[in-house]
Amino acid sequence: MRHRERTLQLIDTQSGGDVSRIVTSGVEPLPGATVLEKARWLQNEGDGLRRLLLSEPYGDPAMSVDLIVEPAHPEAQAGYIIMEAMGYPLYSGSNTICTATALLASGAIPMTEGLQDVVLESPAGLARISARVTDGRVVSITTQGEPAFVAEEGLSVEVPHYGTVRFDLVWSGAYYAMVDATEHGFTLGAAEQIALTAFGDAFVRAARPGLRHEHPELGDVGPLPFAHFMGPLRATGDGAYESPSATYVHPGVLCRSPTGTGTSARMALMARRGQIGEGDTLETVSPRGSRFVGTVLQEARVGAFPALHSTITGTARLIAHSHLTVDLDDPLVDGSDLEHVLSVQSDAGLTSA
Repeated sequence: MRHRERTLQLIDTQSGGDVSRIVTSGVEPLPGATVLEKARWLQNEGDGLRRLLLSEPYGDPAMSVDLIVEPAHPEAQAGYIIMEAMGYPLYSGSNTICTATALLASGAIPMTEGLQDVVLESPAGLARISARVTDGRVVSITTQGEPAFVAEEGLSVEVPHYGTVRFDLVWSGAYYAMVDATEHGFTLGAAEQIALTAFGDAFVRAARPGLRHEHPELGDVGPLPFAHFMGPLRATGDGAYESPSATYVHPGVLCRSPTGTGTSARMALMARRGQIGEGDTLETVSPRGSRFVGTVLQEARVGAFPALHSTITGTARLIAHSHLTVDLDDPLVDGSDLEHVLSVQSDAGLTSA
């Protein structure tokens, strides 16, 4: 009997402690004219890939996966589909930082010394990136994704065992429920990570019913996936702020980084409240002490919503290059919506999926 084995080529990276697994080959070309269409096809017809790489024994739900695909936009040098425990976010700051770093470090996008412009296509649209390269190494990535906007303010929900939780709903690549952590006794330190995860799980389960699923331009984006817990603001200079922050990903994951989209959502909410303006910065600090820096750019508009352009700056590190063997005859592997996605024979070099 012929063994049904397939090979995936991965570059594992981390940014702020959040691990992103970049899939560079081993996946068949996906149907779809755009990266968004490819992502939605994969979600509906090939979700086995996400489950495989984020589940034991092949992975862990706290990781993310970024599948490199052919871009549709003529400006983009590569496309990428983001997969997490919650599903398929349309944009992610930490995943973009990791993907850009991996593509440059691997040579898939030629690296040049100094500041280098890179354009990637996410399901949400173009991510315009400035990579800082020093001595042949990517030392930082600054990425601008889609504009963020405050969708609803002054919401509240009764959460079992926690009482009334007030929050605002902000879009920044996904919908975020923005919660003041101090109202619930959290300082967002490392010792609170388990308690924050339990609070996030109870809150998202209670808040999801009745919340909007629609984005003005992207259509149905699914139920609420994220809660961002906000600590106190501290001024660190003229137009510069710092805040402890934590992002919960449903189900059951507390991010190690403060998250790029969570930081963008926080800045959009601050701008709405008159707390921050063009050129100002916000440095968010996760419970594990990792940091991202957000910078406010110009105002924008998404449908009927006033919105805000911003950038996120962070650093990614390479962890591993690997060839992952997928045994489709292994009873721990669900091949029902996986086998047709995997290439029978993958190339040795890095290629678009």
